Amino acid sequence: METLNFRFENGVRPTQAPALQAQLVGVVSSGNLEVLIEPAALGGACEIEVQTAARGFATIWQAVMEDFNQRWRLADARIAINDMGATPAVVSLRLDQAVEAVIAAPQDATGAGS
Repeated sequence: METLNFRFENGVRPTQAPALQAQLVGVVSSGNLEVLIEPAALGGACEIEVQTAARGFATIWQAVMEDFNQRWRLADARIAINDMGATPAVVSLRLDQAVEAVIAAPQDATGAGS
């Protein structure tokens, strides 16, 4: 296993989700991954820890994480990724699903969601 850590400063909180709630998406199995996103007091930063079985792909992970940060620019969020060899497209999909689940969570909790 390889562990990679990323930190992005000066994030913003999604206006649709004033209070970040922990969300887990995906399942770790052959060729897939899970993403856990949770609130953390990080001074407006977003930290991402990747545990991956695919060693030697740090440059690709860096590019995928930078792309994710450009899309979402999360603040005060900690993300844990457990990977078993997912492709970059699957990683991006799961990250987007996690953020969308966070944004939808307050609405779903009140029954006002879809």
